[in-house]
Amino acid sequence: MLNLYAVIGNPIAHSKSPFIHTEFSKQTGQHIHYKTMLASQDNFITVVESFRQLGGKGMNVTLPFKLEAHKISTQLTERATIAKAVNTLTFNDGEIYGDNTDGDGLLRDISSNLEFIIEAKRILLCGSGGAARGVVLALLRKNPCTLTVVNRTKKRSQEIQKQFFCYGDIVSCDYTDITGQEFDLIINATSASLENKLPPLPSGIFAKNSLAYDMMYGNKNTPFLEFAQQQEATYLANGIGMLVEQAAESFFVWHGIRPETKSLIEALSREI
Repeated sequence: MLNLYAVIGNPIAHSKSPFIHTEFSKQTGQHIHYKTMLASQDNFITVVESFRQLGGKGMNVTLPFKLEAHKISTQLTERATIAKAVNTLTFNDGEIYGDNTDGDGLLRDISSNLEFIIEAKRILLCGSGGAARGVVLALLRKNPCTLTVVNRTKKRSQEIQKQFFCYGDIVSCDYTDITGQEFDLIINATSASLENKLPPLPSGIFAKNSLAYDMMYGNKNTPFLEFAQQQEATYLANGIGMLVEQAAESFFVWHGIRPETKSLIEALSREI
Protein backbone atom coordinates (compact mmCIF):
# COMPACT_ATOMS: atom_id res chain seq x y z
CA MET A 1 0.00 0.00 0.00
CA LEU A 2 1.29 3.43 -0.97
CA ASN A 3 1.58 6.14 1.70
CA LEU A 4 0.30 9.53 0.54
CA TYR A 5 2.42 12.70 0.62
CA ALA A 6 2.13 16.06 -1.14
CA VAL A 7 3.56 19.55 -1.52
CA ILE A 8 1.18 22.50 -1.22
CA GLY A 9 1.76 25.99 -2.56
CA ASN A 10 0.75 28.67 -5.05
CA PRO A 11 2.08 28.51 -7.72
CA ILE A 12 2.88 24.81 -7.55
CA ALA A 13 2.88 23.33 -11.08
CA HIS A 14 6.63 24.04 -11.43
CA SER A 15 7.53 22.09 -8.27
CA LYS A 16 10.23 19.41 -8.49
CA SER A 17 9.25 17.95 -5.11
CA PRO A 18 7.21 15.00 -6.49
CA PHE A 19 10.15 13.93 -8.65
CA ILE A 20 12.63 14.37 -5.78
CA HIS A 21 10.63 12.38 -3.21
CA THR A 22 9.81 9.67 -5.73
CA GLU A 23 13.54 9.29 -6.44
CA PHE A 24 14.28 9.21 -2.72
CA SER A 25 11.66 6.48 -2.24
CA LYS A 26 13.19 4.36 -5.02
CA GLN A 27 16.63 4.83 -3.51
CA THR A 28 15.52 3.80 -0.01
CA GLY A 29 12.80 1.25 -0.75
CA GLN A 30 9.89 3.31 0.61
CA HIS A 31 6.43 2.97 -0.96
CA ILE A 32 4.91 6.42 -1.43
CA HIS A 33 2.73 8.45 -3.75
CA TYR A 34 3.66 12.15 -3.77
CA LYS A 35 1.75 14.86 -5.61
CA THR A 36 1.34 18.63 -5.91
CA MET A 37 -1.63 20.48 -4.41
CA LEU A 38 -2.66 24.01 -5.35
CA ALA A 39 -4.27 26.18 -2.67
CA SER A 40 -5.26 29.79 -2.08
CA GLN A 41 -5.12 31.91 1.04
CA ASP A 42 -8.85 31.31 1.42
CA ASN A 43 -8.84 27.50 1.20
CA PHE A 44 -5.39 26.49 2.50
CA ILE A 45 -6.76 24.95 5.71
CA THR A 46 -9.54 23.17 3.80
CA VAL A 47 -7.09 21.65 1.31
CA VAL A 48 -4.81 20.43 4.10
CA GLU A 49 -7.70 18.93 6.06
CA SER A 50 -9.10 17.20 2.96
CA PHE A 51 -5.72 15.61 2.34
CA ARG A 52 -5.57 14.42 5.96
CA GLN A 53 -9.02 12.87 5.62
CA LEU A 54 -7.85 10.97 2.53
CA GLY A 55 -5.15 9.35 4.66
CA GLY A 56 -2.29 11.70 3.84
CA LYS A 57 0.79 11.10 5.97
CA GLY A 58 2.62 14.37 5.42
CA MET A 59 2.96 17.55 3.37
CA ASN A 60 5.73 19.86 2.33
CA VAL A 61 4.71 23.52 2.38
CA THR A 62 6.11 26.12 0.01
CA LEU A 63 5.34 29.74 -0.88
CA PRO A 64 3.22 31.45 0.32
CA PHE A 65 1.89 29.20 3.13
CA LYS A 66 4.77 28.59 5.57
CA LEU A 67 3.40 31.03 8.16
CA GLU A 68 -0.10 29.56 7.81
CA ALA A 69 1.30 26.04 8.24
CA HIS A 70 2.88 27.17 11.51
CA LYS A 71 -0.49 28.42 12.75
CA ILE A 72 -2.35 25.15 12.08
CA SER A 73 0.31 22.90 13.62
CA THR A 74 -0.69 21.37 16.96
CA GLN A 75 2.87 20.26 17.81
CA LEU A 76 6.07 22.06 16.77
CA THR A 77 9.77 21.21 16.74
CA GLU A 78 12.21 23.67 18.29
CA ARG A 79 13.37 25.01 14.93
CA ALA A 80 9.79 25.53 13.74
CA THR A 81 8.81 27.18 17.02
CA ILE A 82 11.69 29.65 16.80
CA ALA A 83 11.19 30.32 13.07
CA LYS A 84 7.40 30.67 13.40
CA ALA A 85 7.30 29.09 9.95
CA VAL A 86 6.71 25.49 8.86
CA ASN A 87 7.63 23.69 5.64
CA THR A 88 7.03 20.09 6.76
CA LEU A 89 3.78 18.73 8.18
CA THR A 90 3.31 15.23 9.59
CA PHE A 91 -0.17 13.87 10.31
CA ASN A 92 -0.31 11.27 13.08
CA ASP A 93 -2.82 10.29 15.79
CA GLY A 94 -4.99 13.34 15.14
CA GLU A 95 -2.07 15.73 15.58
CA ILE A 96 -0.43 18.02 13.03
CA TYR A 97 3.33 18.07 13.65
CA GLY A 98 5.08 21.10 12.20
CA ASP A 99 8.79 21.22 11.39
CA ASN A 100 11.09 23.44 9.36
CA THR A 101 13.87 21.85 7.32
CA ASP A 102 14.76 24.95 5.27
CA GLY A 103 17.66 26.06 7.46
CA ASP A 104 19.20 22.60 7.50
CA GLY A 105 18.78 22.33 3.73
CA LEU A 106 20.36 25.72 3.07
CA LEU A 107 23.36 25.05 5.29
CA ARG A 108 23.98 21.61 3.81
CA ASP A 109 24.00 23.11 0.33
CA ILE A 110 26.15 26.15 1.08
CA SER A 111 28.58 24.54 3.53
CA SER A 112 28.86 20.97 2.21
CA ASN A 113 27.94 21.07 -1.48
CA LEU A 114 29.32 24.51 -2.35
CA GLU A 115 32.06 24.39 0.32
CA PHE A 116 31.49 28.03 1.22
CA ILE A 117 32.48 28.99 4.77
CA ILE A 118 29.77 30.97 6.59
CA GLU A 119 31.62 31.58 9.86
CA ALA A 120 32.80 35.21 10.29
CA LYS A 121 31.15 36.26 7.02
CA ARG A 122 28.95 39.31 6.43
CA ILE A 123 25.55 37.94 5.34
CA LEU A 124 22.69 39.80 3.70
CA LEU A 125 19.33 38.02 3.74
CA CYS A 126 16.75 39.56 1.38
CA GLY A 127 13.13 39.07 2.42
CA SER A 128 11.19 38.60 5.64
CA GLY A 129 8.56 35.98 4.80
CA GLY A 130 8.42 32.32 5.73
CA ALA A 131 11.38 31.38 3.51
CA ALA A 132 13.63 33.90 5.26
CA ARG A 133 12.42 33.09 8.77
CA GLY A 134 13.10 29.42 8.21
CA VAL A 135 16.85 29.93 7.72
CA VAL A 136 17.75 32.74 10.17
CA LEU A 137 18.40 30.49 13.17
CA ALA A 138 20.56 28.08 11.16
CA LEU A 139 22.61 30.97 9.77
CA LEU A 140 23.12 32.56 13.19
CA ARG A 141 24.26 29.25 14.66
CA LYS A 142 27.10 29.27 12.10
CA ASN A 143 28.51 32.40 13.83
CA PRO A 144 28.65 34.88 10.96
CA CYS A 145 30.25 38.27 11.49
CA THR A 146 26.83 39.86 11.00
CA LEU A 147 23.46 38.87 9.59
CA THR A 148 21.57 41.74 7.99
CA VAL A 149 17.91 41.21 7.06
CA VAL A 150 16.65 43.61 4.40
CA ASN A 151 13.08 44.15 3.26
CA ARG A 152 11.22 46.78 1.24
CA THR A 153 9.22 47.51 4.38
CA LYS A 154 11.63 48.09 7.26
CA LYS A 155 8.98 47.16 9.82
CA ARG A 156 8.95 43.58 8.48
CA SER A 157 12.72 43.19 8.82
CA GLN A 158 12.55 44.69 12.31
CA GLU A 159 10.06 41.97 13.27
CA ILE A 160 12.64 39.32 12.34
CA GLN A 161 15.33 41.16 14.28
CA LYS A 162 13.15 41.14 17.40
CA GLN A 163 12.28 37.48 16.84
CA PHE A 164 15.90 36.31 16.61
CA PHE A 165 18.08 38.91 18.37
CA CYS A 166 18.80 36.62 21.33
CA TYR A 167 20.39 34.03 19.01
CA GLY A 168 23.07 36.25 17.47
CA ASP A 169 24.09 39.56 15.89
CA ILE A 170 21.24 40.49 13.55
CA VAL A 171 20.55 43.84 11.87
CA SER A 172 17.31 44.98 10.21
CA CYS A 173 17.04 47.56 7.43
CA ASP A 174 15.43 48.51 4.14
CA TYR A 175 17.24 48.56 0.80
CA THR A 176 18.28 52.21 1.02
CA ASP A 177 20.18 51.47 4.24
CA ILE A 178 22.64 49.05 2.61
CA THR A 179 24.01 51.49 0.02
CA GLY A 180 27.78 51.62 0.40
CA GLN A 181 27.99 48.32 2.30
CA GLU A 182 29.59 45.06 1.12
CA PHE A 183 28.58 41.49 1.94
CA ASP A 184 30.29 38.12 1.55
CA LEU A 185 27.08 36.11 1.18
CA ILE A 186 23.83 37.51 -0.22
CA ILE A 187 20.79 35.24 -0.10
CA ASN A 188 17.63 36.09 -2.01
CA ALA A 189 14.71 34.69 -0.01
CA THR A 190 12.11 36.91 -1.66
CA SER A 191 9.53 35.72 -4.19
CA ALA A 192 10.76 38.31 -6.73
CA SER A 193 12.38 35.68 -8.97
CA LEU A 194 9.05 33.88 -9.38
CA GLU A 195 7.78 37.09 -10.98
CA ASN A 196 11.01 37.54 -12.97
CA LYS A 197 11.83 40.62 -10.92
CA LEU A 198 14.86 41.85 -8.98
CA PRO A 199 14.84 43.10 -5.39
CA PRO A 200 15.92 46.79 -5.33
CA LEU A 201 19.53 46.06 -4.45
CA PRO A 202 22.11 48.87 -4.83
CA SER A 203 25.30 48.46 -6.82
CA GLY A 204 28.60 47.61 -5.16
CA ILE A 205 27.31 45.29 -2.44
CA PHE A 206 29.19 42.12 -3.41
CA ALA A 207 32.53 41.78 -1.63
CA LYS A 208 35.57 40.01 -3.05
CA ASN A 209 35.07 36.20 -3.13
CA SER A 210 31.34 36.62 -2.43
CA LEU A 211 28.54 34.13 -3.03
CA ALA A 212 25.16 35.13 -4.50
CA TYR A 213 22.53 32.56 -3.56
CA ASP A 214 18.94 32.58 -4.87
CA MET A 215 16.48 30.23 -3.18
CA MET A 216 14.51 30.17 -6.46
CA TYR A 217 15.57 28.25 -9.57
CA GLY A 218 14.71 28.08 -13.25
CA ASN A 219 16.04 27.13 -16.67
CA LYS A 220 18.24 30.23 -16.70
CA ASN A 221 19.76 32.61 -14.19
CA THR A 222 17.19 34.53 -12.16
CA PRO A 223 17.23 38.36 -12.34
CA PHE A 224 19.00 38.33 -8.96
CA LEU A 225 21.77 36.04 -10.24
CA GLU A 226 22.07 38.05 -13.46
CA PHE A 227 22.51 41.19 -11.34
CA ALA A 228 25.08 39.41 -9.17
CA GLN A 229 27.02 38.33 -12.25
CA GLN A 230 27.01 41.89 -13.59
CA GLN A 231 28.22 43.08 -10.18
CA GLU A 232 31.08 40.55 -10.38
CA ALA A 233 30.02 38.28 -7.53
CA THR A 234 32.58 35.47 -7.47
CA TYR A 235 30.16 32.56 -7.01
CA LEU A 236 26.54 32.09 -8.15
CA ALA A 237 24.10 29.44 -6.94
CA ASN A 238 20.40 28.80 -7.43
CA GLY A 239 18.06 27.01 -5.04
CA ILE A 240 18.22 23.50 -6.54
CA GLY A 241 20.70 22.30 -3.93
CA MET A 242 18.67 23.72 -1.05
CA LEU A 243 15.49 22.25 -2.54
CA VAL A 244 16.97 18.75 -2.60
CA GLU A 245 18.66 19.04 0.80
CA GLN A 246 15.58 20.34 2.63
CA ALA A 247 13.57 17.58 0.92
CA ALA A 248 16.08 15.01 2.16
CA GLU A 249 15.67 16.36 5.70
CA SER A 250 11.86 16.16 5.35
CA PHE A 251 12.21 12.61 4.05
CA PHE A 252 14.29 11.79 7.13
CA VAL A 253 11.62 13.33 9.40
CA TRP A 254 8.94 11.15 7.80
CA HIS A 255 10.81 7.88 7.25
CA GLY A 256 13.86 7.93 9.53
CA ILE A 257 16.16 7.43 6.52
CA ARG A 258 18.46 10.09 5.04
CA PRO A 259 18.77 9.67 1.26
CA GLU A 260 21.83 10.45 -0.83
CA THR A 261 21.48 13.85 -2.52
CA LYS A 262 24.51 14.65 -4.67
CA SER A 263 23.49 12.67 -7.76
CA LEU A 264 19.97 14.10 -7.67
CA ILE A 265 21.23 17.68 -7.41
CA GLU A 266 23.47 17.06 -10.41
CA ALA A 267 20.62 15.51 -12.42
CA LEU A 268 18.20 18.35 -11.66
CA SER A 269 20.85 20.97 -12.45
CA ARG A 270 21.37 19.40 -15.87
CA GLU A 271 17.62 19.17 -16.47
CA ILE A 272 16.87 22.84 -15.88
